[in-house]
Amino acid sequence: MSKKNKTVKKIYGKSNVGIVDGVFSYQGTLTLDQFAKRSQIPANEIIKSFLMKGKLVSLNDILTDEQITEICLEHDLDAKKESIVAGEDDFTSIPVYDDKDDISRAPVVTIMGHVDHGKTTLIDTIRSSNITMGEAGGITQSIGAYQKTLKDKKITFLDTPGHEAFTEMRRRGASVTDIIILVVAADDGVKPQTIEAISHAKAAKVPIIVACNKCDKEGADVNKVKSELSRNGIMIEEWGGETMFYEISAKNNKGINELLDGVITLAEILELKANESKKAIGSVIEAELDKREGPKATLLVQNGTLHEGDYLAVGSHYCKVRRMTNEFNKIVKSAGPSTPVSVIGFSGVPLSGDRFLVFDSEAEAKKAAEFKANQSSDGVALNKLSNNQEGEVNLNLVVKTDTIGSSEAIKASLEKIHVEGANLSIVHISSGDVTQGDVILASASKAIIIAFNVKINAQIKDVAKEEDVEIRYYDIIYKLLEDIEAALKGKLGPEYEEVIHGHMEVRSLFKASKVGQIIGCYVTDGKIKSSDKIRVYREGEMIKETKLSSLKRFKDDVKEVKGSFECGATIIDNFVLKEKDILEAYDLEEVK
Repeated sequence: MSKKNKTVKKIYGKSNVGIVDGVFSYQGTLTLDQFAKRSQIPANEIIKSFLMKGKLVSLNDILTDEQITEICLEHDLDAKKESIVAGEDDFTSIPVYDDKDDISRAPVVTIMGHVDHGKTTLIDTIRSSNITMGEAGGITQSIGAYQKTLKDKKITFLDTPGHEAFTEMRRRGASVTDIIILVVAADDGVKPQTIEAISHAKAAKVPIIVACNKCDKEGADVNKVKSELSRNGIMIEEWGGETMFYEISAKNNKGINELLDGVITLAEILELKANESKKAIGSVIEAELDKREGPKATLLVQNGTLHEGDYLAVGSHYCKVRRMTNEFNKIVKSAGPSTPVSVIGFSGVPLSGDRFLVFDSEAEAKKAAEFKANQSSDGVALNKLSNNQEGEVNLNLVVKTDTIGSSEAIKASLEKIHVEGANLSIVHISSGDVTQGDVILASASKAIIIAFNVKINAQIKDVAKEEDVEIRYYDIIYKLLEDIEAALKGKLGPEYEEVIHGHMEVRSLFKASKVGQIIGCYVTDGKIKSSDKIRVYREGEMIKETKLSSLKRFKDDVKEVKGSFECGATIIDNFVLKEKDILEAYDLEEVK
């Protein structure tokens, strides 16, 4: 490498990260592409060097510290890994403060559970307020942050509109919650959203306290709730587990004080600490563009103290705190740990979960925000996993299946897979189509979505692409299991994705004893291939999956038929089609 290249100084964030006087300095982890750009060593040279050593790498592979050092030495450079300083190259990192001045702080508690199980009513009762009546249809429409003082100790509550919001915050680097209160109605039991809440809590590694609500209602069955919770991995203290369980009636204010005592007890066990004398760090709870005041956000201070006039970097935006108000809309000059405040003065509307840090000047806050805006996320994919087998392999899965029976069978089969040096974790498994919530959970958990015999619409594919989440579709269980085991062993074959070729409408039907039902169709869009798989839709509902056995134009067999043409077809089984049925043609194609 030339002397000119050795003396180039690259600036990333506030610190010098790049080549300075023949030393390549870096922080955190780097992909091959990132390393090539920052070291000014051509990526093709690095890939060629690895090939000569018998190792195949791609631009998205994360390099180990040893590999970075080795490449640098080959190009007459020294390598130095710098420690991460918050607000500089790893903006999501929390500064490590000296704990000698730490004091106990209020726990931050999130209320979660199935719809209409009493989450907001519980908050109303705790605050002696009436939030529910002020909301459309009595359903929580935005994230609220509230504080309650009990026995001279404060508790901060977050009332979330859904598990997706909770996970979205965690995905952006904000571990805002210390404790989750899981509300389960005694007359309704554990429901799909309850199970989702449990999955999100486990993925975030946040302890749960169960509030069994509506215990005084006719039809309440507390033992059924306990049993259903145990089947979903929540073992209460009474049954030898570690999860606190309280029988309450939020509507009639029964058992609430005992529940809050449990929160305080768990907070003491967790030994939650903070340092009031330091610069504030924390997270965005919610944000909006106010017509009169401009960008506005509710911030939760997690450590240090936030003051009016402070300069913040907030995700990809910066802010001078022009005004702070508390939950009662009263102006405050400062906010300590575990305190929620509404702030104005942002350069733009931040995102829920964006981390904020205080800087000494507006210029520094701007620079950190600009650096954050230029950062890119590294998603997880099975083929990336199989290409990077250095050290322990961890694979997280979000699994969606067509039926509950399929979920149970796949879960049992996956749990039997054991590969030395590899860990397989099922973050969430349930029946139903892949949703945006599944994608957000997978993104937050660095998981891959496995879709077994379920639909993945174009919108969900777009969200997954934006969030850098891989979705793999399967219709055969053994193929699914083979791929997962192969990925853990680093021997995964090519990836396939579902591609919809087109649709045709059934216009006429004929009977033929030898070949079964002959279908007269009109291709409404796309291009139908004779080898295509078929989904049958009747009155908008998918009722059958099958496969074409023949495709004809007039009397001739053809390989494909384009849109706006008529054709004849047969399917592989004896399923009886009806006129006006819509046939969706698709296949699995190798991802290049």
